[in-house]
Amino acid sequence: MIPIRDALRSQRFPAVTVSLIVINLLVFFYQGYLESRPAVPIDIAPWAAEGLIPPVADPRTVRAAVIRSNGASLQIPVPAADAFVMEYGLIAAEFSSGRDLPPRIAVPIWLTLFTSMFMHGGLLHVLGNMLYLWVFGDNVEDAMGPARFLVFYLLCGAVAGLSQLALDTRSAVPLVGASGAIAGVLGAYLMLYPRSRILTVIPIFFFIRLISIPAVIVLGIWFLLQVVNSAAAIGSSGGGVAWFAHIGGFAAGMALVALFRRRGVGLGLVDLLRHRTST
Repeated sequence: MIPIRDALRSQRFPAVTVSLIVINLLVFFYQGYLESRPAVPIDIAPWAAEGLIPPVADPRTVRAAVIRSNGASLQIPVPAADAFVMEYGLIAAEFSSGRDLPPRIAVPIWLTLFTSMFMHGGLLHVLGNMLYLWVFGDNVEDAMGPARFLVFYLLCGAVAGLSQLALDTRSAVPLVGASGAIAGVLGAYLMLYPRSRILTVIPIFFFIRLISIPAVIVLGIWFLLQVVNSAAAIGSSGGGVAWFAHIGGFAAGMALVALFRRRGVGLGLVDLLRHRTST
């Protein structure tokens, strides 16, 4: 299912939502620009000293080179775009140890918990995330106000990143993407507007249908898929989709929305459950 729009119109211009979309797209375009730049030499000796393999290097090549170098500095060329991801992406092994491995950045390593939210791994990745943020973000921002919504978004993204990192604190695979923070927005939307109708694209074999579905169903199915896929991903190695980040972000959004909403804004899901119980 692909959401296209919801039935709720925001009362104010969603400045933060639009700004987040613009920033994410600008960073993605910058990543694309880096594809044309010369490779960046990085020293992999500090990685080897930690018993880690840099995410862009072939493990067998690295091990052989490290043995030959006998612990001395060992420079290998890394594409500029990949070096950027290694710098500002969230790498569990770096974050958990507090040690910034090459290529190094000039800011504390914990800030990658936030910088990683504005980076993406491909065109479909960024467009899919921005679509969900556009559909659901404006109403959540409306319910919270711009400043509180921005703090809420970043906090949900941080919880999402930590949820994924908790699986493997020694992982060298960079975690990038806004999906954890956006999952928090989805969780908040579910709590606020479960009855809202979502115009959704549903492919059926070779046909595509547009169906208006209650948000509680759309977001409920979305969350169920994250849980199922996360169970299947346990024990797997390498990169892929950060399912646990989605779950952590969604749960954070549901839990935090009551603290960040404007005064007088109700929790529609609570009212819906009370109504179901009373009838």
